[in-house]
Amino acid sequence: MTVGVTSQGHHQQLLVMPEDGAQSVVDFIGSARHELRLKQFKLQSETIEEALRQARARGVRIRAMLNPHTSGGDRWNDEAYAKLQSWGIEVAWTSEAFPVTHEKSIVADSDAALIATFNLSDKYFSETRDYGVITYSQQAVQQVIDGFEADWHRQFFDPDLSVGLVWSSFHSRGQMAKVIDTAEERLWVQHPKFVDAVILERLVAARERGVKVRVLCGGKHGISDWDVYDTFASLRLLNRAGVKVRRQKHLKLHAKLIVVDRARALIGSMNIDRSAFDLRRELGIETDATQVVNRCVKLFKHDWAEAAPYQPPDPLDPACHEDGELPPDPHFIHD
Repeated sequence: MTVGVTSQGHHQQLLVMPEDGAQSVVDFIGSARHELRLKQFKLQSETIEEALRQARARGVRIRAMLNPHTSGGDRWNDEAYAKLQSWGIEVAWTSEAFPVTHEKSIVADSDAALIATFNLSDKYFSETRDYGVITYSQQAVQQVIDGFEADWHRQFFDPDLSVGLVWSSFHSRGQMAKVIDTAEERLWVQHPKFVDAVILERLVAARERGVKVRVLCGGKHGISDWDVYDTFASLRLLNRAGVKVRRQKHLKLHAKLIVVDRARALIGSMNIDRSAFDLRRELGIETDATQVVNRCVKLFKHDWAEAAPYQPPDPLDPACHEDGELPPDPHFIHD
């Protein structure tokens, strides 16, 4: 893990998958003395479940909210729900106000909050590029708690957008756009989906004002059939605008990372996707902690060097959609 301090004096830690692995999350769970709050899209890791069982056994109160089903109807969390409940853990399905809760957060006591791009599933600790930020900012931690309590009690939540957190629904598109708009020299984007015209236009506008824009995508891998058209078309438009686009191959791309001028970064659960901005519960965090951003830069440069220039196929020519793609994985879907 990498430790840094933001310009506001708040400590942060960066978790990187697969390098830091499940143990980094186990250690965070183990740091709780009194209470853990989890809000998760997917929990399918015996290692993490065992860490939760041990925390409960030592007297930690645990409340977990699990997303009941994906947009395609898959119910990944039924087994975990039953298991946690059998251990005396308070567990509930996420709020019905959102068709999907894609947020991936854990709060330890009232001291620290983990905001991640990865699911709590073994695949995301070993096969994917993913990130997580642990924040010790009391304002940010309290806001994650407030968001948890609102969803737990089925109440409306109106976050203060000045504390460095990025929330869906309602707010995240504008927050992401503002981050992109601040780029003056370099803008690096490591995202799998491109299904939002507003953000697409912001990326093109950055290139037009002279910013060197690089996009690392995952090609078609994990993209649903209904999102392939927009993603391919968006990437083709970015290519035409002079954006350099590469397809990541040495790891499955699940990260949601934007780095601005090698000085600031946005990491979160939300894809560049209309439903992520407008319908779902999502959570991200902005950081300018030098050590955290420097590691993001180092990893992006590494992944970029391992990737190859990508010419997305014609969205209307399905015969070409599988060229050079990783084998389909029904358990790896960008919901």
